Amino acid sequence: MIAPAVDAGQGTAGSFVTTTWRLDEMPGRATLRISALGLYRAFINGKRVGADLLTPGWTCYDHRIAFQTYDVADLLQLGENRIEIWLGDGWYRSQLLWASNPIFNCWGERIAAIAELEADGAPLLVTDADWKSGFTPVTRNGIYFGEDYDARIVARPEAKVDVLDFDKGLLVPHEADAVKELEPLVPIDQWQDAEDRTLYDFGQNAGAFIRLRVSGKAGASVRVEHSEILGPGKAFDNRNYRSARAELRYVLSGMGEETYAPLFTFMGFRYARVTFEGDVKLHSIEMVPISSVPVAAGGITTGVPAVNRLVENTIWSQRSNFIEIPTDCPQRDERIGWTGDAQVFAGTACWLADSERFLMKYLRDVMHDQRENGAVPHFSPDPTRLHSIDKRGDWAGSTGWGDAIVIIPWQLYLHYGNRDVLVECFPAMMKWLDYLWGISNGPIIRPPAEWGANGFTFGDWLQPVGDNRKPRPTIADDCAATLYHFISTQLSARIARILGHDGEAVRLDARAGEIRAAFRQEFFSPSGRIAHNDQTSWALAFLYDLVPDDYKDVGKGYFRRVVEETDGVIGTGFIGTPALLPALTRLGMLDLAEKVFLNRKVPGWLYQVERGATSIWERWDAIAEDGTVYDPEMNSYNHYAYGAVCQWLFEDVAGLKLTPEGAGFTHVRLDPAILPTLSPVKAWHDVSQGRIKAEWTLTGDTVTYRVVLPEGVGASIEASNGRKDLTVDGIQISPGAERRLMPGTHVITFRI
Repeated sequence: MIAPAVDAGQGTAGSFVTTTWRLDEMPGRATLRISALGLYRAFINGKRVGADLLTPGWTCYDHRIAFQTYDVADLLQLGENRIEIWLGDGWYRSQLLWASNPIFNCWGERIAAIAELEADGAPLLVTDADWKSGFTPVTRNGIYFGEDYDARIVARPEAKVDVLDFDKGLLVPHEADAVKELEPLVPIDQWQDAEDRTLYDFGQNAGAFIRLRVSGKAGASVRVEHSEILGPGKAFDNRNYRSARAELRYVLSGMGEETYAPLFTFMGFRYARVTFEGDVKLHSIEMVPISSVPVAAGGITTGVPAVNRLVENTIWSQRSNFIEIPTDCPQRDERIGWTGDAQVFAGTACWLADSERFLMKYLRDVMHDQRENGAVPHFSPDPTRLHSIDKRGDWAGSTGWGDAIVIIPWQLYLHYGNRDVLVECFPAMMKWLDYLWGISNGPIIRPPAEWGANGFTFGDWLQPVGDNRKPRPTIADDCAATLYHFISTQLSARIARILGHDGEAVRLDARAGEIRAAFRQEFFSPSGRIAHNDQTSWALAFLYDLVPDDYKDVGKGYFRRVVEETDGVIGTGFIGTPALLPALTRLGMLDLAEKVFLNRKVPGWLYQVERGATSIWERWDAIAEDGTVYDPEMNSYNHYAYGAVCQWLFEDVAGLKLTPEGAGFTHVRLDPAILPTLSPVKAWHDVSQGRIKAEWTLTGDTVTYRVVLPEGVGASIEASNGRKDLTVDGIQISPGAERRLMPGTHVITFRI
């Protein structure tokens, strides 16, 4: 591992390492293996190596660092060859976290590179003390900072390198697919502001960067600022970026037409404001979205255009925040892997993209960041594990967030059928469950109110309160924490049984039984009313069978009333929202599920669509009906969490239900919930066996449901009470009977 001797530390001029060698004959095959402390961009004979972005990626660098492997035979030439490895600060040492508690140099102060080149299986060169170093045209860079680039600077070797003490055992092959460019977007509108700056609207909020093509005099410059929204009068507004400068500054070389895009950063934006200083001509400008999951694996459309836009917004928010790790947002001074957001979205993530390797890589970071006492971090990779940022205690242990260590592996198992993820994560699950039990020494968890105290929970984060003169009922932290205590314990018991840990399964089943009994005693009145009588409590309790049998009928009445009382307006936050519509659907309250889902008032999914959103907002009320921006200090317009509703669209509305017995889509249970306004519904999903399709149309009271199953995928459908006169491929199915379907195309009809 060699570091440029010229490097002056974080936030200073960029640097590179380089060497030359001779080739007397061309090899048939040449392979470069390469990694770095920081970020790297490699060139051989002036040509870029590969097309991956932000390499070597982001992991807990004290645990493992990815390396990439490239075929570079076509970059070599007879005679002298040169390799240059340009280095950036990246996540390794540029600012992480917010302005009040920023962390610099989180994993180290030196950027460096390690590489080896093989030709026809024999070593050709390696990084060593004989390499040279120098400065790159990148004069400053950072993930939040952006990038400054002076094209007048020519990268010349002018100093030696320092060989660092480095444990090569940290190096692992890149565990997920690399970050890639998506198809560029061109502006859909542009205008000048009062200071003669040009603003561009690219029509889509995304994790991306700007690519410019310019010409002009040497020393002239271009400044690019970014924003997600506009203020009154189409005014530029990026106050919500907080301390993230998130700018590009490019100084021209003056040598003809020049193309520039940043090497070591990205932004979250829809709008760009461009300022020219000096003699500059702009030939083109485009937004280049980037993602670790650029290829869609599923889609769903309905007869409601706003719903279709909501699905598209969710896809864009996943792409924008699945950049190396599942982040909360791609724009402000945060961009970290919050575990709560990831766990509520994991199911949707797997429907919309092939997320198996991506999320498994993330889980390895989560497990490395897990505390000795079993507490799972609020986010991972977790800079606070290495650096104390304030006096609020440990940033780990929140229920709903830490439960990611159980719920994400389970979703991966359901979708991809690979037991390995359960095997790898099971010990961490057990540590987490023991931590939960120990918070209050028993089944009922009583979280402390103090942030950072042992067992602190975010609860139903960002839950709307309604009219603050008479706020709506809200789940209390103890109820939310105990609900998740049960969810993870019960789920871990199922996982233990799948893995053959029968003794552990029995123990966990018994513990889940204790939590269930204690939950009834603590949170249900003798009349069957749950303690806080709110949407989140009822949704989670019904969805996970925590409503006692003798209270279910009266409970349905309470649940219906608390939803009806809001006239379809959502009353749930991060943990309640993914459960709300599935719970209503499971209970047969399809009228309420449809009303809540299609509500266009705030808070509601379609409200933000009708406000012009092109991605999912962090807050239900991120922009008020009068256009007012709510709380710029904590307001992201590209957060995927509330997009978790798409899991309900696939599994309940399209009716493609996953089961543990049919994990990996070897078998699906067909159970479409018919919401009349959504007709026609069409869904598709690519699995390892091929493409699954499901679509239904409602004509009068008759549903026509068509399903395509590829080879290796079976299905079943039941003639339930809600499906009258069920026929499968023209054959009538008796009430209460189940019909199994083989691969192929099937036409199913029934009346509702």
